Amino acid sequence: MAEITAPGRVLVVNAGSSSLKLRVLNGDDDVVAGADLAAVGGGVGSVGGGADGTEIKAAIESFGPVVAVGHRVVHGGTLYSAPVLVNGEVRQRLESLTDLAPLHQPKSLAALDAVSAVLPGTPAVACFDTAFHATIGAAAATFALPAQWRARWTLRRYGFHGLSHAYASRRAAELAGPLAVPAGRLRVVTCHLGAGASLAAVRGGRSVDTTMGFTPLDGLVMATRSGSVDPGLVLWLEEHAGMPPRELAETLESRSGLTGLAGTGDMREVLRRAAGGDERAVLGRDVYLHRLRGSIASMAAAMDGLDVLVFTGGVGENSPEIRARTVAGLGFLGVGVDSGGNALSPAARGGDDWEITAPDAPVRTFVIAAREDRQITAEVRSVLSRAAGCR
Repeated sequence: MAEITAPGRVLVVNAGSSSLKLRVLNGDDDVVAGADLAAVGGGVGSVGGGADGTEIKAAIESFGPVVAVGHRVVHGGTLYSAPVLVNGEVRQRLESLTDLAPLHQPKSLAALDAVSAVLPGTPAVACFDTAFHATIGAAAATFALPAQWRARWTLRRYGFHGLSHAYASRRAAELAGPLAVPAGRLRVVTCHLGAGASLAAVRGGRSVDTTMGFTPLDGLVMATRSGSVDPGLVLWLEEHAGMPPRELAETLESRSGLTGLAGTGDMREVLRRAAGGDERAVLGRDVYLHRLRGSIASMAAAMDGLDVLVFTGGVGENSPEIRARTVAGLGFLGVGVDSGGNALSPAARGGDDWEITAPDAPVRTFVIAAREDRQITAEVRSVLSRAAGCR
């Protein structure tokens, strides 16, 4: 491995279910190069050889030199509660966590291997979606299951989307500026609303609760994922309807959520059809909002109140209607949005992040662009700075 130095240009690798996003950020956290590569041959899990490996190599070589690589890894389990410099032992441990995230971990690891093959001497840092939630207390993290089960299989609430929640809450604190509440006690609920969706309760910069649990299937209604479902219902389907576990898993992951309710997982299409009176779309929209509003209230309760509400992610950033309808049911928490500010066009708002708080609302509300790439870059710099200081 090359000598570890304070990073300048950092390559951020984000392996998703259908794409591999590569971004190069400079010292000012600006994106200076990048590529979105389609997942070929069954997804990113097949990269590292053939056309996929060639495409990745060509993209990285076109970016110019980088001094470090940051990889988004979905699951760190209880092994990793902070970002870590990748070596052979770490790589093996990450693979041992595959059973906890069988749909996501293999893709992250395949991307790690493929990029490392192109940049074998460049320090690589694994940044985890679960790590931000490692601060959740026992009352929020523990399932009411037998102690033997919890100890044997480490059954607990892990939480996900941590990189997004970490960045959004940190950025919200910057935008909020001086408040009556001391910075170390600022209570923020971050709403990451995209194809996958989750909330986090963040007090003083630390996650204290979240909606996703042992897997990313838990919590809110999502594009294709069911969110929380009565476990007795799942057991009933298996025992009385004879549904195989594999079919159950596939249905809950890929054919439920908005797709199961409204026939499409695209929120824009759901809202368009609902505006036209389509009953399935209206139901899908309303179920989505009911779960979302209730969960925001639950997150606020975990912090004994709320100072700032944040919308981020594809739906959170781009759907004024979802934001308005969500907040319409949260007046009792002190939340309200300004209709004009909420509807601002990208050109009119003058930036990726903007405030939509109603003039008389005590809780401030922001829309913040999801920037996991900036969070990963910050974590890479922190890890390499510590490593350099230990030499």
